[in-house]
Amino acid sequence: MKRTALLAVLMLAACHRSDPKPPAATATPQGLEAAAIQAGVMPDPANTDITGLYARESDRICIVPTATAYRIGVFVDYDEQQHCGGAGIVTRVGETLHVTLGRGSEASACSFDARFEGDRIVFPARLPDACQKVCVGRASVAALDVVRLSESVSEASTLRDGKGRLLCAGG
Repeated sequence: MKRTALLAVLMLAACHRSDPKPPAATATPQGLEAAAIQAGVMPDPANTDITGLYARESDRICIVPTATAYRIGVFVDYDEQQHCGGAGIVTRVGETLHVTLGRGSEASACSFDARFEGDRIVFPARLPDACQKVCVGRASVAALDVVRLSESVSEASTLRDGKGRLLCAGG
């Protein structure tokens, strides 16, 4: 009897077994970032405007549109003897932001490419020597990494440096 019951259970299990069906055809994202964009967990940098106010701790970036590009302001504040503050222009090609801080010839200006990741901006760890002109003491804008706080032009336009100068006004 036990043998018959066991045989019946095994036959029932065999009847319910079926070959797994292949998943429905969908576009397979390449990598975790693509999957997060597709799921809506993170914004698509290719379809996101860069305008806004970005921050992390005491580091700040503002970006507002102008007639031809965007105005950018950067402020890093450690204390009265260690800080950075400067303004310039930024243009965008895909996820690359071409940043120029300061005025003057291309050789004397602080000019570099940063990464735009939807709601995050990351400056490179190595910057031209001219970028130290926007800083006091041992402070630096190298490896600056900030996230968006606001997409508002009016909020971004209120960012000031340590001397009270508006960094993104007049755009």
